[in-house]
Order: sequence, then structure tokens, then C-alpha cells
Amino acid sequence: MPGPDAAGRKRRATDGRGRNRAAAGGGRLPDPQLAQRPGSLVAVLVAWLQELTVRHYSPSTVRARQEMALQFAEWCAERDVLQAAQVTRPLVERYQSHLFHLRDDNGKALSVTYQSQRLACVQYLFRWAVRKGHVGANPAADIDRPREVRRLPAWLNPEEVAAILAAPDTQTPIGLRDRAILELLYSTGIRRTEAVRLGIYDLEATQGVLRINQGKGGKDRVVPIGTRALTWLQRYLDGPRALWAPLGEQRLFLTDSGRPFQPEPFGHLVRRYLTAAGIHKPGSCHLFRHTMATALLEGGCDVRLIQAMLGHAKLDTTAVYTHVGIAHLKRAHAAHHPAEQPR
Repeated sequence: MPGPDAAGRKRRATDGRGRNRAAAGGGRLPDPQLAQRPGSLVAVLVAWLQELTVRHYSPSTVRARQEMALQFAEWCAERDVLQAAQVTRPLVERYQSHLFHLRDDNGKALSVTYQSQRLACVQYLFRWAVRKGHVGANPAADIDRPREVRRLPAWLNPEEVAAILAAPDTQTPIGLRDRAILELLYSTGIRRTEAVRLGIYDLEATQGVLRINQGKGGKDRVVPIGTRALTWLQRYLDGPRALWAPLGEQRLFLTDSGRPFQPEPFGHLVRRYLTAAGIHKPGSCHLFRHTMATALLEGGCDVRLIQAMLGHAKLDTTAVYTHVGIAHLKRAHAAHHPAEQPR
């Protein structure tokens, strides 16, 4: 079986959410010369992306909006719509229908969430274009985006967590690093991109906390980290990382070649250990995030404290865990349901 680092180097032809890029659209520039033509759709979206960068939107947000906006521009160019002022509400409605009917090579449709995101990107682009005087009205302003159904997240039970944590061979340098990664994800519930960006000085071992710099939405926060996770991290820092790290390298998690991880290979690494443990639930790093939040809730932690640890901007986002924390409901059911009472 190839090592996790080797698996991480193999890039899949997906856009990071498991969707085929052929279906999602490549986001290619229809004609680079259009960016120099005043009033062209491409010139407007390039100016919009530049302003997002100047306004300190995160690089990942700018990249995502660039990809989705260029997909729309490419679709428009295929229909000889090159100027921003040529985009009309009927055209945007046709684009919405196109997204609905789009299929990848396996016949799978785009997720409702992704369809909604792509339409929202068009709305944001033209809202800005109206404000800057590039167009007279926003053709996507009143478009009703697809209704998203909020589903309960998957999470791991204690036996599954134990099986995953036991999967790495900690007698090897890579296995020791991977155990430290898994322990950190389970203890803190941080996002994949946040874990990848961690620096060695973001870990405050004496205080038992982890600093998350520029998390989602560009917000910083501090999260607690447990003693067991700290122990494994220290073993990794003193062992494999000390051998792999080139002089001056600040990133916490490195490949065995001494390079910082990228988000997608990092997620592949975690997924390999889930598979090795015989667990096929959806997700990888985010599955640990859901598991940590559910465990805290079932242990009696206040949902607002969980919100702070996860870095959720809105309590509504965290409140989904109140529906998956079933242990206290089972206790109440056993205590009060007539069929469960002794005769």
C-alpha cells in the first residue's frame, strides 16, 4: 500500500468537492484580449476580483469567485454575449437551467449548494458592477436560487475514533506525524485549511491552546487543545519534523520531503486512515470537526462555547449539532417513555 504522502501527490480531476471539473466548467478566460476591452464582461469581472483582493478578501475566497465568475463568462461567450451590458435576466435564468441540467462524466448532477454558489457569484458580480456604473441594473438581483436542504452531518462514535487513531504505524516517522494530525483534528475540530496553515508558533503547549490565524472569514481565534493531542504533537516536533524541516520553515505539518502540506493532499491523508479503519462515512477532516462538536454537546458543553471553538459566525450554524447530540435524548426517552418503564 503506498504511503499517504504518495497518495497526496496524485491529483484528482475534481474541483476539491468531488465534482468533475468537466461538469463544473474549467473557469477558463474566453479570450484574454477581452480583459482589455472596456465594458466587456471579462474586464468587469477582472476589476471586481482586483477590488476583492484590495479589500482583503481571503485568497481562497477570491480564487473560488474567480473560478465561478469565469465559468459564467465562458458560458456567455459561447452564446456570443461578451459585454456586461448584454447580460439580461432571461440569460441568467437560462444559466440557472443550464446548471440544473449539467452532468459530469458519471451522469451526476451538480449539488444544490454548488448551483446556488455559482448563481450567488453572478449576483455579487453584477451588484458591484451596478455600484461602479458598469451596468445600469443587476440582471441577477431577483433570481431565486435553488432551495438548499440542510442535512444532519455525519459523525464518528468513540469506537470508530479509536480505530482511526490506532491506524497509523507510530513506529515510523510518517505514522507518528499522521497520529499527531489525527489527534489534533479530533481535539480541536479545526478546518482542513486551518490545520494546513498552522505554524509551529501557533501552538502554545504550556497554555494548552492553539491560535488560528486568518480562519474562515479572515477571523482569528484561540481554541483549546487537549493533553493527549499535545503529547503526540510534541513527539512529532521532536522527531520527524526536526529531521524533515529545512532551515527557517515555519509550517507545523510537513511532508517527508520537508514541504508544507496543501489542503487537498492533507484531506486525502486523513481519508486513507478512515478507509483503513473500515469507515466509509462522508468527509475527512470535517468528519472530525463534526465529531468533536457532537462529543462536546453530549458531554454538556454550552452550544455558544462550541460556536466560539468552531469559529462559526452565526449560532444557527452551530445549532445543527443540537439535532445530532442524541445521548441526552435517549436518556430522556428511557426515563419517561411508558414502554421503557418497569412493570
